[in-house]
Amino acid sequence: MTAPALVALAHGSRDPRSAETIGALVDEVRATRPDLRIEKAFLELAKPSFQTVVDRLVRAGHDEIVVVPLLLTEAYHAKVDVPAVIAAATERHPDLKIRATKVLGLETSFLEVLDVRMREALQRSRVRELDALVLVAAGSSDALANQSVARMARLWGAHHKLPVTAAFASAAPPAAGEAVRAFRAEGRRHIAVASLFLAPGFLPDRAAELSLEAGAVAVSEPLGAHPEIARAVLARYAVGAVELVPV
Repeated sequence: MTAPALVALAHGSRDPRSAETIGALVDEVRATRPDLRIEKAFLELAKPSFQTVVDRLVRAGHDEIVVVPLLLTEAYHAKVDVPAVIAAATERHPDLKIRATKVLGLETSFLEVLDVRMREALQRSRVRELDALVLVAAGSSDALANQSVARMARLWGAHHKLPVTAAFASAAPPAAGEAVRAFRAEGRRHIAVASLFLAPGFLPDRAAELSLEAGAVAVSEPLGAHPEIARAVLARYAVGAVELVPV
């Protein structure tokens, strides 16, 4: 019995660095499970599209697919866009079984990845002292999605015994620059900003620019292709594969 194929479904960006990073992450997943058919796909702005990948898998003889949305929060794309493309694929291939898992989300294990990216940023900027942190994410009109980022910020701050503010690149306050300025108004001068994005693109670039303009001493790169992220993808896949088994 062939295991279901895994499609890692990212949002997509016009920035080629984004697709490259998603590709590198999928390569990490493949290295862990070379026995699985694993493909990347994008909702928009990058290729291949989800429909293209599904058609390819069907032609290769796959009749079961587990889709892992590479989204960090349960917001609009997860609630609307992902179900829409799966419904379209199911209509196109009535005999195909597709199971979408929960989004990748914000696992506490990702704090380790945040730490790695932050250490890299501090080394680049030759910073040895910090007295505050800002955790910046994309932001959403969905309050629960933003609350999940705030929870991550609290956990990260407790781990490092430093004050941490959650900030957002769009749709919700405060912006990264505002969060940095608020800490500076309290007299803090060594403020670093962590990018809670999966891959590079316009929003993380803009957040970094505003942070540095406001006086941040360092800004980390997005999470990227880290083994911990790959493990989370496979954990989501494992649950989805079990849900496809008839009972």
